[in-house]
Amino acid sequence: MKTALLFAGQATQVVGMGRDLYDRFPEARAVFQAADEALGEPLSRLCFEGPAEALDLTANTQPAVLTVACAAWAVLQARGFAPTVVAGHSLGEYGALVAAGALAFEDAVRLCRRRGEYMQAAVPPGAGAMAAIQRADDAAIEAACAAVEGVCTPAVFNAPKLTVISGDTAAVEAASARLAEQGALVIPLKVSAPFHCERLAPAAERLAADLAAVPVAPLRLPYVANVDGAWHGDSAPEAIRQRLVAQVVGAVRWRQTLALMIERGIERFWHLGPGRANLTHVKRQARRAPMETTGTAQGMDAILAEISGS
Repeated sequence: MKTALLFAGQATQVVGMGRDLYDRFPEARAVFQAADEALGEPLSRLCFEGPAEALDLTANTQPAVLTVACAAWAVLQARGFAPTVVAGHSLGEYGALVAAGALAFEDAVRLCRRRGEYMQAAVPPGAGAMAAIQRADDAAIEAACAAVEGVCTPAVFNAPKLTVISGDTAAVEAASARLAEQGALVIPLKVSAPFHCERLAPAAERLAADLAAVPVAPLRLPYVANVDGAWHGDSAPEAIRQRLVAQVVGAVRWRQTLALMIERGIERFWHLGPGRANLTHVKRQARRAPMETTGTAQGMDAILAEISGS
């Protein structure tokens, strides 16, 4: 069965995540230990014990979620499983590139730590905001963003009529009010910075310098990139670096990513990392497709049963 692995993004973190993987699987334990060594601190303890306030800091959340997702991937890989394609939601793209062989895990976890630091530092607290918009089409959202003063832009296309806007706090609030008047459901998001908009340009510039110093290997698996929603099976290292830099300020085209996978015959979707957020978006486009998550012991057991039976 053609299978896509979807790597978790930010806002999926929860204290205790990954502990079951660490306790049950030596391959997963090795990934957590590698993260601790790469960062020079006990990231694994933060995942397992918290506190939540520290885990929720962007500079900690990003490497932590990556580590949990890559620990699950290590378990699947050790059992000989190879997916048809991989992708990751925002920071999850780093996990997808680890699975695809382009990035070493140690490099990826250090990059995610710096990415989180740079993104948090790019905008003063309270100066930026994000809001989820439901029941509005792309044209209405784009028009509302264009009609307000300041930076406001569609930032994450999660599913049909489920889009996140991002930008200056006043601009996001004004666009949200316009959309609510038109019948949209607006949900302000609790975020530390306005991700995936031009206000993050300083973070992109700093990350570009780090990426330039990191080896990028040829792809062993195809992946779908956030910034273009395109299927990449053979990318030059510099092209991969450029997509990761552009992703910081560019929109996450997750809806397009999933639509392309379905178009290319993907039959099954597995979410790697805490929670199951990616599968919520899959359901809006492929409700009957088999789905599972490694975010629970039961989910991991179901996936391993599928692998052993295939």
